[in-house]
Amino acid sequence: MRLDKPVPVQWIAEFIGAEIEGNANGRATGINEIHKVEQGDIAFVDHPKYYDTCINSAATVIIINKDADCPDEKTLLIVDDPFEAYLKLVNHFRPFSPSSKSRSDSSSIGRDSVIMPNGFIGNHVVIGNDCIIHPNVTILDHCVIGNNVIIQAGTVIGSDAFYYNKKTNRDIHYKKMNSCGRVVIEDHVEIGANCTIDRGVSGDTVIGAGTKIDNLVHIGHDTEIGKNCLFAGQVGIAGSTKIEDNVILWGQVGVSKTLTIGKGAVLYAQSGAPASLEGGKTYFGSPAVDAREKMKEFVWIKRIPQLWEKVMGKKAEG
Repeated sequence: MRLDKPVPVQWIAEFIGAEIEGNANGRATGINEIHKVEQGDIAFVDHPKYYDTCINSAATVIIINKDADCPDEKTLLIVDDPFEAYLKLVNHFRPFSPSSKSRSDSSSIGRDSVIMPNGFIGNHVVIGNDCIIHPNVTILDHCVIGNNVIIQAGTVIGSDAFYYNKKTNRDIHYKKMNSCGRVVIEDHVEIGANCTIDRGVSGDTVIGAGTKIDNLVHIGHDTEIGKNCLFAGQVGIAGSTKIEDNVILWGQVGVSKTLTIGKGAVLYAQSGAPASLEGGKTYFGSPAVDAREKMKEFVWIKRIPQLWEKVMGKKAEG
């Protein structure tokens, strides 16, 4: 999430009750997660496993629960509970704002775009020119829709990320990590009926130009979809995944989190991708492997009864 203007770390420290270590004169320009951070961003870390990764990331301001060495240009904000400090900042800079009408006055709808009955357009939504938004589509706060986009009935754009912080020492076992990111849909994208596209936790979920998505597809938070991709019905993509350009996912393909599907890859129906896949190849199975190798495997599996009979027959003769 980009902040409207740079915020002094002195103010942030006072707001969240933090002790400052390192550069006390810095300014923050955004809030982001470790895997998405850019220079100027605030990130938080509350587990020793990720201390070094976060401190050595591009983040300028790190909210942490331990005093540690850091580069001179960076700022550590030391608090007891970095996660709660993060939530306080998110709720301050992007507070929940209820809507009282189906089309927010703060939204912007471009030339010749059509919003059909019962469409909901949230706060600060931007919709480009020549779009068709079909009945019962929900586009939630801060999402951005490009030009010549078609969204079919019942689809939800910008729902919260499925993202929770595990707290074993509390009555609430899973604490919601509030989402302050967006969904950005580029030009000439078509999205089918009853799809769900989650906003980023603190960054953007992006659907690249020219991509076509069938009905009942789910795309998780912070996922980046390339240009001219094709997703058939019931595809499910977990969070923080990168799908490069020209990828085809046929029906009911499942893609796990934080991996990359390379440019031009094709996954046949009902395949599962638990790890990154190289581009320019065709895959099948779960876990997905080269489709030709998988087909050879099926041929051998079908021959197992014949081989068994042959073996047993020789034993009987012996």
